[in-house]
Amino acid sequence: MLKNYFITAFRSFWRNKAFTAINVLGLSIGISAALVIFLIVYYEFSYDRFEQNKERIYRVVLDAKFNGTEGHSAAVPAPLSNAIEQEVTGVELTVPIMQFQGDATAKVSIQRKDEHNPVIFKKQPDIVFTNPQYFGLLPYEWIAGSPRSSMQQPFNVVLTESRAKLYFPSLSANEIVGRQINYNDEITATITGIVKDLKETTTFDAVEFISYSTIAQTHLQEQFMMNVWNDWMAYSQLYIKLTKGSNAAHTEQQLTALLNKYNKDANKDAANTMGYHLQPLGDVHFNSLYTGFGERLANKPTLYSLLAVAGFLLILGCINFINLTTANAAQRAKEIGIRKTMGSSRKQLVIQFLGETFLLTTLAAILSFCLSPFLLKLFADFIPKGVEFAPLHQSYIFLFMAALVSVVSFLSGLYPALILSGYQPAVVLKTQSFITPNETRHAWIRKGLTVTQFVIAQFFVIATFMVSKQISYSLNSDLGFDKDGIITFTLPRDTVSSHRQQLLNTINAMPEVEIASTGFFSPADEGVSFTNISYAPMPEVKEQVQIRWGDPNYLNVYKIKLMAGRNVGPSDSIKEFIINNRYAKLLGFQQPEDAIGKLLNFNMKQIPIVGVMQDFHDQSMRAPITAMVLGGNNGEFFHVRLKPNLPGSNNWQHAINKIQKAYKHIYPEEDFDFHFFDETIASMYTSEQHTAQLLSWATGLAILISCLGLLGLVMFTINTRSKEIGIRKILGATVAHIVSILSKDLIRLVLVAFVIAAPLAWWAMYKWLQDFAYRTAMSWWVFLVCGSAMLVIALITLSIHTIKAATSNPVKSLRTE
Repeated sequence: MLKNYFITAFRSFWRNKAFTAINVLGLSIGISAALVIFLIVYYEFSYDRFEQNKERIYRVVLDAKFNGTEGHSAAVPAPLSNAIEQEVTGVELTVPIMQFQGDATAKVSIQRKDEHNPVIFKKQPDIVFTNPQYFGLLPYEWIAGSPRSSMQQPFNVVLTESRAKLYFPSLSANEIVGRQINYNDEITATITGIVKDLKETTTFDAVEFISYSTIAQTHLQEQFMMNVWNDWMAYSQLYIKLTKGSNAAHTEQQLTALLNKYNKDANKDAANTMGYHLQPLGDVHFNSLYTGFGERLANKPTLYSLLAVAGFLLILGCINFINLTTANAAQRAKEIGIRKTMGSSRKQLVIQFLGETFLLTTLAAILSFCLSPFLLKLFADFIPKGVEFAPLHQSYIFLFMAALVSVVSFLSGLYPALILSGYQPAVVLKTQSFITPNETRHAWIRKGLTVTQFVIAQFFVIATFMVSKQISYSLNSDLGFDKDGIITFTLPRDTVSSHRQQLLNTINAMPEVEIASTGFFSPADEGVSFTNISYAPMPEVKEQVQIRWGDPNYLNVYKIKLMAGRNVGPSDSIKEFIINNRYAKLLGFQQPEDAIGKLLNFNMKQIPIVGVMQDFHDQSMRAPITAMVLGGNNGEFFHVRLKPNLPGSNNWQHAINKIQKAYKHIYPEEDFDFHFFDETIASMYTSEQHTAQLLSWATGLAILISCLGLLGLVMFTINTRSKEIGIRKILGATVAHIVSILSKDLIRLVLVAFVIAAPLAWWAMYKWLQDFAYRTAMSWWVFLVCGSAMLVIALITLSIHTIKAATSNPVKSLRTE
């Protein structure tokens, strides 16, 4: 019996090659999307699930208010870890993690015995200062050394196996132990242990561990603010593991007591508060309120949206299969009638048709399985780097595929199996008709499925258009400054001021350069820098103020206009302020001129306001324009406006080459790392651009599958009305008239789908746009354009078969009468 099922199935597939190919294609699209998205979602949700007793591990984070504005930080004051160890009960492990300042990298120098000069790694990442308890938190396997002895003393360092091989490729682990490493030409540490790399997915990505006690023996004691309770730096994090039976709420109360003990001004009034919170380890990878330095986060709503996209594409593939199978039912009506006449039961027929669906779905799954590595490469730009397709080491992929094939086979095949197995032999064996009268009862189901397909496709079309429209609006709106033709770069830490001025003079003298400036951040940056500043006559102003500084050319580089007053003068420290118009209004000045000459309290000094500049977007369009001050001061950030890059010329490239040469002349050992400012602005919308790309792909696939489903319905309609078409042609109907008759009902389905999809898309996009303080309008013409485009695509799809049917020979369809 089973053999007969297989033979029948393959004969059916071979007779209907086109239907088989379309079915496999439609299902493989949905399964491929589901598999890739599953790999992404599984990877993201696998973070930090391997630690022992992970439910007792927390990160200590900070919640605060500054002048009434809420703030959240993954960083905490440095002395907190020692205080917890000495004064807080119920804590099993206390693990501080600190990084080098700047970009959290270090210059590493290693002296190898077989080389005369030290080997230098200019910017080594993933280096942390921590204590021995770190290795009690994570299950490292030790190759050399031990967690008890290797991190106890100052100037000890433990390496992972990969980092040890990088530094000493020809030595064994035991030979590496005892070697020395120099960091930033300041700290020399001895290697005391080697551990195997963690293979699990985790936020703990350090591969080089310097003993925490080293800090107290070096200048880092002051730099890391190890005794400061009222300030902290982004490079300082703290994890704890509670003892069994301990309560997180009780521990938080003890942390609050510590804060009040050592920082009496932490909660001085309702507008200025501070408190510690224990963030569960499982929340660290997903909570954007508490972002550690250089930490990559995942967004749960985005992951759920990806799952929804995968689900929609699978549903479309299933609907497509149902429509195509029922459209082809006429070709198998006699086969069913004969089988029933020969004694086959309906149950046997259902099993047969479900088996055929399972075979097709399996073929689609195999195709998807083969395509997955290429799809991961295709979408590599917005797929997490750790996501990989290695089924031999990922047994869960086979389990997922097996479950997916079973579910899709059941959903796709059940309805056609029930319909086909329900044909009556006496009816279907009549030569005048292959279709039973009951077909009309199921027409509304096929039409409903087609409407569902186009609702999903139309939703994706509108969503893609609106996301792209918002990105275009964000990048092309008047930002309040000029962003084109500007490059930025920073000087090395601890730069001598004479070197900075020498480089600035050299750059300004270049004929390809319009003007150059030194200072702090660009006007708009992904980073923010707030400062404590006040105006004595208006103490109730509690909004945070962003700060920038630069020399007198800073405003000219970015073409920021002054509304009143003058520019700042040259200075090596902040002695004058220009404020933006928003801050002027917050301070109560009706006209910009009224602010000139007033004094602001800053760093225990009174700084005069010498100018008011126009407002500009200092962050992305998600955030409102904030109050800002610009001080006159030099800095390590260079801002260079290049002269226009005329067509056919390479002015910008020549200028960059010259600037790099001048930079390397002064800093020969440093890398010249520059960025175009407009690219910095565009990078603020990376997530939106990735969303637009994903939606574009989803839209294309949804339209493709939907059109295949529509094609199936067209074929079904033509099969059931072939004699009607022949009679109409004999009676003189034109091709256009017949095409109109065949297409009218199907076009109505597309229009109904648009009526349903439009309000759903409007609501979803309205919610999405609420994340932007400045957003594009949801114009009526967007829906008109998207609806018209979908209608045109549907008409093209319909015309493929309707025109062919309308021009066919009527004798062929009527000859059986």
